[in-house]
Amino acid sequence: MDIEKFVDAAGRDEKIKAVREKIDELGIEYLYLQFVSVTGKIMGKGIPADHWENVAKKGFQLVYGATVNLFLNRAGEYLGYGPEAAELVGIPEPETFMQLPWAPEIGRLYCTLFRNREEKVDPGAYLTSDCRGNLRRMHEDFQKKHNLQLRIGTEPEMMWLKFDEDGKPRDGYSKPYCYHIDQFESLRPVSMQVIRYARKMGLDMIQGDHEDAPGQLELNWTFDDVLRNADRLTTYRQICAQVARENGIFACFMTKPFMGVSASGCHHNMSLWTAGEDVFKPTGNDRENLPGMQDNYLYVTGGDNTFMPDTSDPQMPGTTGLKAIGGVVHHLQALTAIGASTVNSYRRLWDTGFWAPVFADWGFQNRTTGLRVSAPGRFEYRSVDSMVNPYLMGSCLLAAMDDGLDNDLDPGQPEERNIYEAMEAGKEVRKLPMSLGEALAHLENSEVVRRGLPGEMYRLYHEYKSDEWARFMSSVTDWDKETYMECLP
Repeated sequence: MDIEKFVDAAGRDEKIKAVREKIDELGIEYLYLQFVSVTGKIMGKGIPADHWENVAKKGFQLVYGATVNLFLNRAGEYLGYGPEAAELVGIPEPETFMQLPWAPEIGRLYCTLFRNREEKVDPGAYLTSDCRGNLRRMHEDFQKKHNLQLRIGTEPEMMWLKFDEDGKPRDGYSKPYCYHIDQFESLRPVSMQVIRYARKMGLDMIQGDHEDAPGQLELNWTFDDVLRNADRLTTYRQICAQVARENGIFACFMTKPFMGVSASGCHHNMSLWTAGEDVFKPTGNDRENLPGMQDNYLYVTGGDNTFMPDTSDPQMPGTTGLKAIGGVVHHLQALTAIGASTVNSYRRLWDTGFWAPVFADWGFQNRTTGLRVSAPGRFEYRSVDSMVNPYLMGSCLLAAMDDGLDNDLDPGQPEERNIYEAMEAGKEVRKLPMSLGEALAHLENSEVVRRGLPGEMYRLYHEYKSDEWARFMSSVTDWDKETYMECLP
């Protein structure tokens, strides 16, 4: 069984003992055992720390539907799995143990999910509705096949909002002035607390700024292995939610809460590397008294970046990088269903003039395309926003790159012109999907991108997002009433 191989892996018993030492040393009373749903929501259970060793071996059980948020569809039925479905088993990963800096009595661990040991079909197998586990296994397979590692750095924009008199989040905390230090300063109590917590939890924070929407900040950390970066983005979101609670404001990851100003993107800067090595970064912590296991503070460095130019043209990526990006460019329309995953995501594309990408093309430092060379050696994938599930995005990018490498896919010549001017000059350009429904149709027709959603995952994602689109299409909005209520006679 996969579950027994996982539990009995070499060196795991020593890690379990090391976590017990940390629990005792830090005075941990309670443990959050968490995983990530198909939409990126953090799910899981809590246990008293006294039971650490038992749950580390046997795991905990939870209904399958937790991987689909335990939400109902528009017919009132549970999405993905009904009440008759079995229960999954979550096994905590001791190397991910971390003390919560805002609640020092609580420790947090990520978990890998499995089918129940007693199931008749594939007992104890890896659960394919576990997006985080899927990404790990897909990346391991990709590395074995191509001897290349995907490294990603994300740019998580989000907005800090005030509550109105009814307790609803509404207006941005600051004014929509991009890069203005005065507006950045107005959110300093928030940003500095986020940075303090993030560094405690192993995020190597490198820069930040005020973006051009009300209350919109972007705080960045060092890029890393695709799975560890996804874990850090998930952690960052948890941190922001906590800091918002402490300050009586709202941490908004909705893509487009306001029209007429920029939306919140989450650009993925990516590159493929040969083998490097993990290096410890204390991020302000005492190495001898870390508030978590050392793995949380590791970043991969070294190796050769295959996206670096291998010709005299500094703007042209290397041959391997071009093939990988050829796969991404060929599958940009289907990938949009993962990167722009909500109905609201497409408000970002329709609100023109705010640098959101709407065309399936690429260029050097060209923000009018869906993909650009943001610096020598890395590509910025732009058709992705703040609501993205980074585990699904990573898996599907791997699937697209694998196709590009296998089939020598050519991304075409980089577009140096403003894409709108290029089109006026006669260039034929594929447009990205402009609605969630259209994007889901592209995903359904893409065998390659669906490989990034293996096993049960595509069924669940398709069902969840198709229901979301259907619920939107079956809703009467204020716009409908204002436009049509008195249009006749």
